Formats: sequence, C-alpha cells, structure tokens
Amino acid sequence: MAGGWQLLYSRGFGMELFLKIMAAALLGLLIWRMWPVYKAWQENGPKAQKGDWSAALLALGSVVLLVVVLIMAVRA
Repeated sequence: MAGGWQLLYSRGFGMELFLKIMAAALLGLLIWRMWPVYKAWQENGPKAQKGDWSAALLALGSVVLLVVVLIMAVRA
C-alpha cells in the first residue's frame, strides 16, 4: 500500500504542488499567530503626530533619488 505522498505523486501531483500547499499553510499559520500582536499594536501603538508624514516622504524621496542616480551611473 502506497503512502499519502506516493499516492499523490503517482496520480500526477508533483513536488511543486506540495510546496505550494505547504507555503500556503505556513502563511496561514503566520497570519494566525501574528493576529493578536497586530491587534495589540493597533490599540496601544504610537499615534501619528504632526510632521510624521513629511519625515516619511523625505526618506522615500531620498531612496527614489538614490535609485535614479544609480540607474544613471549604470547607463553612463
């Protein structure tokens, strides 16, 4: 009598399907375990203050500028 994995493999289900199922199961487990932490952060986390958005935009703008400079350096 063939085992579970051998039976699936003999019917055309390969290792790729098994890995996709396992990845989905691990992702579900991760979300399930992190949900209480997310709820706690939402209730007790720091609140946004004046100036937070400008600081975030400055950091993102700097990264975009760096990427543009690197692209121009590679093309030259």
